[in-house]
Amino acid sequence: MNQKAYQFAFPATLVVVMVAFLSIFFFANADNSFAASGKKKSSAVARTTAVEHTEAQIKELQDALKITPAQEVLWINLTQVMRENAKEMDALTKDRAEATKTMNAVEHLKFHSQITEARLNQMKKLIPPFESFYASMTDEQKKSTDTIVRTGRHGKQKRK
Repeated sequence: MNQKAYQFAFPATLVVVMVAFLSIFFFANADNSFAASGKKKSSAVARTTAVEHTEAQIKELQDALKITPAQEVLWINLTQVMRENAKEMDALTKDRAEATKTMNAVEHLKFHSQITEARLNQMKKLIPPFESFYASMTDEQKKSTDTIVRTGRHGKQKRK
């Protein structure tokens, strides 16, 4: 009985950990409800779309990792999935941006559930090309990537 429970629990736990791990990396600086928020932002604060955020992340990664010509195809595959995911998230949140102003609490919870489910599906699409790209990395690139994923930033992050 314990063996069967382990066979199910381990893969499920691994998926949850990987999603959490990678979401830190890919969504670390994103405002989770950037388009769904009914709150007015000051004119000094610019709204960032998922596409804009993703493009900034791609540039940061490309600069930090010094991608080799041999890794270029794997990098392109990874960034294509990142861009598709960002477009999908923008479409999902744009369609609902106005509607959230009149949603009740239950509708808000359901909407955030849809976003969470979409992110989980996006992570499932992202992991295979990320895994391939990561496997092609040098030890130095892996160390840099591990730091970026762990901290959301390149280099060492100071503890508060």
